[in-house]
Amino acid sequence: MSKIVRTDTASLLSKQVSDARYFFLNLAPRRTDKLKLVMGGFEHCNPDYAVARARFPYTSIEYVVAGRGFAILEEQQHELRPGVIFAYGPRTTHEIHTETNDVLVKYFFSLAGVEVKSRLRRCQLAPGHARYLTLHGEIANGFEALMREGQRTGPQRQELCANLVEYLLLKIEDAASLTVHPNERAREAFLRCKAYIDAEAEHLHTLGEVARAIGAEASSICRWFRRYEGVSPYQYLLRRRMNLAAEKLIEHGGLVKETASCFGFADPFHFSHQFKAVHGISPSDLLRYNRAGSSPRTSIQSR
Repeated sequence: MSKIVRTDTASLLSKQVSDARYFFLNLAPRRTDKLKLVMGGFEHCNPDYAVARARFPYTSIEYVVAGRGFAILEEQQHELRPGVIFAYGPRTTHEIHTETNDVLVKYFFSLAGVEVKSRLRRCQLAPGHARYLTLHGEIANGFEALMREGQRTGPQRQELCANLVEYLLLKIEDAASLTVHPNERAREAFLRCKAYIDAEAEHLHTLGEVARAIGAEASSICRWFRRYEGVSPYQYLLRRRMNLAAEKLIEHGGLVKETASCFGFADPFHFSHQFKAVHGISPSDLLRYNRAGSSPRTSIQSR
């Protein structure tokens, strides 16, 4: 069977990004495939980020979770801000630019197959178009779940990612018919804030950083988290950071002080104290249990 020519990943990705994560499932899908997930990514754009392409091998969907900029799709300019989603196909001329003082943070995934165009039409997101979605927090969480599964290994990886893409496409389709009522605006703002913390937790340290990134008052963020999550935003951020630290220790091992440094802790003892406060077990004990192949008496909390 004929295939799409295998593409070098270096030609697909911008180098004007930092803290980027990517996964690749199948860069050479068959032309007869119905709808195939090719790859996906998360990018924190540098201030000089600018992309200009006349062609791209696949159909791609990009979703903005933070920052501002603009996209030019088939000579039409679209504002980019949190909650905006846009698509481009193999023959869609497109440019993507970020504001230098409020850089874009975004997810994307790329598709190939004979049913891609019709599937995107159902979502009211044909290549060359952009629109704002009301279900920002839920969709951002879906993208993060796709990233997480795409970067893992295992026999169910392809099927899990395919199901998550279908979930995202259905949510995008559903969002087209929804309107946010005034009494739901606070919850939508909370979900947007929560999604940003989930995506950027490894690099966040203070509530002020979150407030500046999403353009909200710190007092409002505290109120949203108390109302909808039952904890302070600091507690939620700490729990998220410690969950990521536990994943890092389990998957990669290494020294506790190295993991502490990765998460911005100059003092590994302070890191260990925070880790144990969240998980009920010290990071060194977790490493020891993991090397021994046994389970700690106190299981890691995942919330």
